[in-house]
Amino acid sequence: MMKKLSNLLLVFSILFVACTNEKKVIVNCLNPAIEYSGRIDTTSTNCARLFWSGSSIKINFEGESIKAKLKDDKGDNYYNVIIDEDSIVLLRPDTIVKYHLLAENLPKGKHTIEIFKRTEWDRGTSSFYGFEIGGNAKILPKSEKQKRKIEFYGNSITAGYAVEDTSGADSPDSTFTNHYLSYAALTARHFDAKHHCICKSGIGITISWFPFEMPDIYDRLNPAEAESKWDFSLYSPNLLVVNLFQNDSWLVNRPKRAEFKTNFGSKPPSQEFLINAYQQFISQLRSHYPDAQIICMLGNMDATQIGSKWPEYIKDAVAGLKDERIFTHFVPYKETAGHPSVSEQEVMAESLIRFIDENIKW
Repeated sequence: MMKKLSNLLLVFSILFVACTNEKKVIVNCLNPAIEYSGRIDTTSTNCARLFWSGSSIKINFEGESIKAKLKDDKGDNYYNVIIDEDSIVLLRPDTIVKYHLLAENLPKGKHTIEIFKRTEWDRGTSSFYGFEIGGNAKILPKSEKQKRKIEFYGNSITAGYAVEDTSGADSPDSTFTNHYLSYAALTARHFDAKHHCICKSGIGITISWFPFEMPDIYDRLNPAEAESKWDFSLYSPNLLVVNLFQNDSWLVNRPKRAEFKTNFGSKPPSQEFLINAYQQFISQLRSHYPDAQIICMLGNMDATQIGSKWPEYIKDAVAGLKDERIFTHFVPYKETAGHPSVSEQEVMAESLIRFIDENIKW
């Protein structure tokens, strides 16, 4: 009897030790091991707020599972969860604060989790509170800093709007928007560059499909709040890529729209007006980033079709700036309806990558 009791106590001891070794770690959103990318508001003590497309949260760790504590304003944002830079799963945060399981049954050793925002800021704000790592958990140091940094300014093309809608319907449902598959994100990954993306579907420089333009929001932290200003000293890109004027090309020919009447009155803007507006915006960017190289890009929708004047407007604007570190690059019209598909985004990325390799020294 005493021998059986002794054996039983030994089993309990082993189980107790095993259970105590399977510790979990709570990682607060302000933990320095977390790597944030994008214009993210980290001024709160209990959460980080995400707005812009391509914003991401990344951590290196050891453990068997990992969860993220999140809340979304509308429940209309989607994220790619990238596990060990290999597999991707889709995440849709709830409108209540809760933990979402990102990965489980992970093997021993180092792991990396990245939460990447696919959707645009008009889908609402997401709040990130932290991670919970389970199973002999350990937080590991950040990866080596990426030496290259890019910042993109664009519209729906850059946002990756409807890129995964294979029906051809160009659906506005946020399920089909995926900035991760945009030419911008593809280009950044090719060069192993950190990237910020300031984009909004429908936006222009002189006129948009709504009552504000890129010069109104380009300097915001939270794009939905005029008083929320970004601190440009926090991010110093080596390269800026501006892909705008597509929406302008459509809307300057729609005099009945309220935005046209407000911005232009009764007559379409002159060529000089458009060139000057483009120059002013690029000059604003240059004032914030005196050392960056800038690519003024256009494509790949019909603003670059044969006979379009819009590439010439950009060429003239850039020539007038007399800045040797500002370039122009135009991607030919894709000759299909709707927004760029996955393959058409890839063609854009290949074109931009080739141009960067040939012209940009960084």
